[in-house]
Amino acid sequence: MKILVANLGSTSFKYRLFDMETEQQLARGGIDRIGEDADSNCSVEIGDFSADEQKRIPDHAAAVQMCLDQLTDAENGCLTSVDEVAAIGFKAVFAGKLSGIKLVNEELLEAMENLADVAPAHNPPYVRAMRQLQKSFPNIPLVAALETAFHETIPAKYRTYSVPSDWTEKYEVRRWGFHGASHRFIGTRMAELLQNVNAKVISCHLGGSSSICAMLGGESQSTSMGMTPQSGLPQNNRVGDFDPFALRLVKRLTGKDYDELLDELSSKGGLLGMSGVSNDCRDIEIAAAEGNQQAQLALDVYTAEIKKYIGQYLAVLNGADAIVFTGGIGENGDIIRAKACEEMTYAGIQLDLKKNASTRTEGVISTPESQVQIWIVPTNEELVVARQTASLVEG
Repeated sequence: MKILVANLGSTSFKYRLFDMETEQQLARGGIDRIGEDADSNCSVEIGDFSADEQKRIPDHAAAVQMCLDQLTDAENGCLTSVDEVAAIGFKAVFAGKLSGIKLVNEELLEAMENLADVAPAHNPPYVRAMRQLQKSFPNIPLVAALETAFHETIPAKYRTYSVPSDWTEKYEVRRWGFHGASHRFIGTRMAELLQNVNAKVISCHLGGSSSICAMLGGESQSTSMGMTPQSGLPQNNRVGDFDPFALRLVKRLTGKDYDELLDELSSKGGLLGMSGVSNDCRDIEIAAAEGNQQAQLALDVYTAEIKKYIGQYLAVLNGADAIVFTGGIGENGDIIRAKACEEMTYAGIQLDLKKNASTRTEGVISTPESQVQIWIVPTNEELVVARQTASLVEG
């Protein structure tokens, strides 16, 4: 069975093709600037073959068609026919109570549309692209692997906000959690690495979008993101945890309406807003090293919030077997990892600074004396989505 996994942005399309009999990745590629008045950069890797070209791509359906043309190319492709693609899986974000692994249908699309104000950067491009693909490829099943599904195991005491109960029941206001595919992969992989299916793991998915998850036996027990992906840790340009009553003051002082202020918090906040430099941690680290105090403050706030959640989840789990760093920053940001783990000896956490500075692949970066192992583990969200998609199609 061949599964194509799609990762969508408003003007981008990234994909991976898996052979699920072996879970081997057969191909990967990406297209940007979809629908813009400029040529898109279209890249593909199939085995030893790789290519780039510039071409105008009007919409996501055309992007998928180009991808399928590449995969079925007589000379370099890895498929003989489009019919070999059993389904297209999507790492979808939020559909409220329609969580889990779902065939894409009108009910799901309407639910995602109705919740677009909760996930404004994610739901609209997914809904738009899914509708295009339904029309253009009616014979290929589309499957949505909702990121919230992994967090359905969180106990009510860690999912419920202290809001009026009818908000929870009628309006689905609760801590939904996100990055489910990444945390699920880490939970599965750490059970193998630790040879312990009941391991207590704190998974730190750090990147442009960041969240931390406490897991017991591979199941989510608590997570930093709440009702929306704008919550929890500071994000690249999204605010993270924030007191909503501050909006009333800023609204009065600026004359802006709530929608304007919320747009600023979700596009000009986070690391970008604090640093005034960039939404990219690498740029902020360079600026901080050159003496930029705002950039240094942004790094300090970000790492302090990571440390606070780690401490909180040590309490939730009653200790931990491992702390795992994953995602673009988690895997490559040795400065961030070091600051997040410093002064944690009270909990038996000791980082090996030399290993931390030199390790970029899967491996242990704690000292032999550390009572909690510290790991770098590259995540594989696409493989998780492929597994979930194949399971639904087979079922």
